[in-house]
Amino acid sequence: MHHVFVTGVAGFIGSNLADRLLADGVSVTGWDNLSTGQERFMEGALKHPRFRLVRGDNLDLPALTAAMKGADFVFHLAANADIKDGWQHPRKDLEQNTIATFNVLEAMRANGVKRIAFSSTGSVYGEALVTPERPTPETDLFPIQTSLYGASKTAGEGLLGAYAEGGQIDEAYIFRFVSILGERYTHGHVFDFYKQLLEHPDRLRVLGDGTQRKSYLYVQDCLDAMLHVTRGHTAREAKHHTQVYNLGTPEFVQVNDSIAHICASLGVTPKLEYTGGNRGWIGDNPFIFLDTKKIQSAGWKPKLTIKQGIERTLRWLEANRWVYEARR
Repeated sequence: MHHVFVTGVAGFIGSNLADRLLADGVSVTGWDNLSTGQERFMEGALKHPRFRLVRGDNLDLPALTAAMKGADFVFHLAANADIKDGWQHPRKDLEQNTIATFNVLEAMRANGVKRIAFSSTGSVYGEALVTPERPTPETDLFPIQTSLYGASKTAGEGLLGAYAEGGQIDEAYIFRFVSILGERYTHGHVFDFYKQLLEHPDRLRVLGDGTQRKSYLYVQDCLDAMLHVTRGHTAREAKHHTQVYNLGTPEFVQVNDSIAHICASLGVTPKLEYTGGNRGWIGDNPFIFLDTKKIQSAGWKPKLTIKQGIERTLRWLEANRWVYEARR
């Protein structure tokens, strides 16, 4: 891994990844249309002699192919991550997740790039048969998809597997994330709750009934995991040259527990206003808990707990309130 191409480089995970790779001596070409990414996240990278930013869209295959020239590894992180409001713009998931992934693979094929890491999601498991004693493993059969986002990412995973089996890719890494927290975080429940509490610290509107159980992972732990197995070439000798890894912490919390952490950290005691039901929106899975034994057996484990990840996220949001204006 000498010259890495990162899609979605101005986003939360992409910008953190670029900084990490540059610090490790890797050259990075960043690709982003800046529709949701922030140039301020790349302030350090843009000053680095081994970083090049190309502004472009994954739906523009000729431009994407030209920008990727010279790369030897692709981290494909760009996506539409708006799960909650997917039915307001259903074509977004098809175009920005599925077709975009096809275009990335075709650009790789044109440039002879044989290694890729893909940010998938725990949402591909739909409403898995999960219990506190049995987190969802990578080998679970896929159920009926419950969100357009999950369906589009499932299609992307299928494309990676097919390209690898077809001899177009030597190493395909599929990472199924839980929700990621940390510095430069710009969407999700901690972001939304903090915004509400800034505007009215006496009350907090909560989608669902607060009993939904979720797992979260700190962004630097996420990067550690991805870099650990990609640098170890674990997919090279794997069946179909493809490795699938769940990424998360070996714990989960109720949304109510997360709210308690947030409120305690901020020193507020708002009245909680629930919208009702055991899910926040259509397609919301009321219990997400991934089995991470596979990635841990490869020698990785998270350093931060969910509570610590929430606290670090809040500290960053407090110091960077400009992101709320930038996301309007």
